[in-house]
Amino acid sequence: MDSMEKINRFRDERNWRPFHNEKDLALSICLEAAELLELFQWKDSAEARTQTERLKEELADVLMYSYMMADNLDFDIDEIISEKLKKNAIKYPLEKA
Repeated sequence: MDSMEKINRFRDERNWRPFHNEKDLALSICLEAAELLELFQWKDSAEARTQTERLKEELADVLMYSYMMADNLDFDIDEIISEKLKKNAIKYPLEKA
């Protein structure tokens, strides 16, 4: 079972699907990203990285909501990442790096 299937199973077992529309998922991504960012507030990166478990949890939350949004929109995650990397390669060519 892949990650998307596990996420959907967890959601569906709790009947949360009605609450996972694109607007609310986008809001949740932002809120969880803010919680991730909060772990770095007033610390340097080395100090913040000592909070391994919290970092894993908050990053997982951001990723799970992102996966659910992609699934709602029928986006293939590998495909949209590949497309974005191609655009970034044009925007930020190696010779200018």
